[in-house]
Amino acid sequence: MTSHEISPAKQREIERMMKPALTDAQWDRLLAFGEPQEVAEGEYLFQAGDLDYDLILVDTGEIEIVRVSFGWVDETVVGTMGPRSFVGELGLLNGQGAFLSARASKPGRMLRVSRSRLRLLMAEDDELCDIVLHALWARREILRRGPAALTLKLVGPRSSREFLALRRFAERVDLVHTAIELAPGDLWTLGEHGIGLEDLPVAFIQGEPMARATPGMVAERLGLSYQARADEVVDLVVVGGGPAGLAAAIYGASEGLDTVLLDAVAPGGQAAATSRIENFLGFPFGVSGGDLIGQASLQALKFGVRVYAPCEAVDLRPVGDDIDIALTDGRLIRTRTVIVTSGAAYRTLDLERWNEFEGAGIYYAATPLELRQVFESPVVVVGGANSAGQASLYLAANGCPVHLVVRGSDLGTRMSSYLVDRLLEDPRIDVHTGSRVVGLDGQSTLERVSIDSVGDVAARGLFCFIGAEPATSWLADLDRDADGFLRTGTDVSVQSLQRWQGLGREPLPFETSVPRIFAAGDVRRGSMKRVAAAVGEGSSAVASVHRALADFR
Repeated sequence: MTSHEISPAKQREIERMMKPALTDAQWDRLLAFGEPQEVAEGEYLFQAGDLDYDLILVDTGEIEIVRVSFGWVDETVVGTMGPRSFVGELGLLNGQGAFLSARASKPGRMLRVSRSRLRLLMAEDDELCDIVLHALWARREILRRGPAALTLKLVGPRSSREFLALRRFAERVDLVHTAIELAPGDLWTLGEHGIGLEDLPVAFIQGEPMARATPGMVAERLGLSYQARADEVVDLVVVGGGPAGLAAAIYGASEGLDTVLLDAVAPGGQAAATSRIENFLGFPFGVSGGDLIGQASLQALKFGVRVYAPCEAVDLRPVGDDIDIALTDGRLIRTRTVIVTSGAAYRTLDLERWNEFEGAGIYYAATPLELRQVFESPVVVVGGANSAGQASLYLAANGCPVHLVVRGSDLGTRMSSYLVDRLLEDPRIDVHTGSRVVGLDGQSTLERVSIDSVGDVAARGLFCFIGAEPATSWLADLDRDADGFLRTGTDVSVQSLQRWQGLGREPLPFETSVPRIFAAGDVRRGSMKRVAAAVGEGSSAVASVHRALADFR
């Protein structure tokens, strides 16, 4: 659940889940996972900035949850937790460091449940797992709307692509944060804080400024970047956090595999950029890509998947009986198996000033984040498949006059008929078939787009949905087709099969030309480019992983 706008009824439900009423039996089972500690009044159980901290069970006494003072804001007590309650939020599961402090306001007996013991609890006791997970999630939802959101404050110009990337990362990873957009007239205020234009965007973490902040820098500071454990060899690394990757990670972890999920940006892939998915099984009224990915990410944490983002893999090669994955910062992850679900990179139009306007008017997604940049302003959408149609309807429904530019002459060639009908009936959308975008214009941000069939049109944003290229350039040793898609299973070329003779078998379904390296989703040759198909491939690839591990062992 990622939407920040909730109804009063949902608010009441979230508040109820925050502090669950536990039966005697439930509380006793929960206590069995903790280590007791007598705590004096004023003593801290954990403090903001701690990278490793525990779930705290309050047997007797009371704990207050504190947002510490930053110099420019005073300390604030966010809430209190009394006997038969537990203290913690979702960061306990995703590895994030503490952004609030827990201080005893009354002395008493507390119990510490380490992160490893919390994982054990969630694996062994389904009832307690659901209670704790609901509470941790509900607290995250409440915290994002209160004073805790100031623990991570992002500041930058509205038109900055770097600032947009930072905000997209924070929202995709579901960080409690506040984002401050600076209009040109606001920039004079920076000097009061000792910040210059060259320092933007800035991330204030616990009040401390981080100049020229990037998602990677923020992740490192918050404890979200990959940290190898001594001599660690994991069972499965999934490279790519789209629907295929999330499905593979969830199925792998739920079936007992020590699983790591990496994504170069943040979990979600292109699916997270889809404003509305209407043909996904189980959602008759449609679901936004962000909500779907948010639920899947929470499910991954529930089963113990270790999720790291932004964390980009740049090389992958067998080393003895294992496989090493090299990251951009030089760190290595050693694993027994890999599933590559790295998806594809967005295609662009070959136009002057394209790079200049990326993030300053050109977008590859239509979500609430992008909508805020163009709200109630005219836009152009380019593309002839479902994603372009869904984006057009979403933008139009939120007050944006839309020009949909389709290169082909028939809108129904690559788009579902239900979308075609709705697009043609919507008076807010002008559909231009047999057309191309031929020019871009504006000062620091996009202002006009030139379409060959109609001329110049006003446009605060251009949304580009013209497909993608497979993200496989870092996989030179794997068998690929002429377009760069990975061959798997019976599709692996005969020349590549020679290396399999020593194993006495052919590649398994979804297995690439290198043993124990698999591929699923958009990156795989012959895959169906649909969210549901990607989920099916990711989960099915795990079945082959188990077979490969069984042969290996």
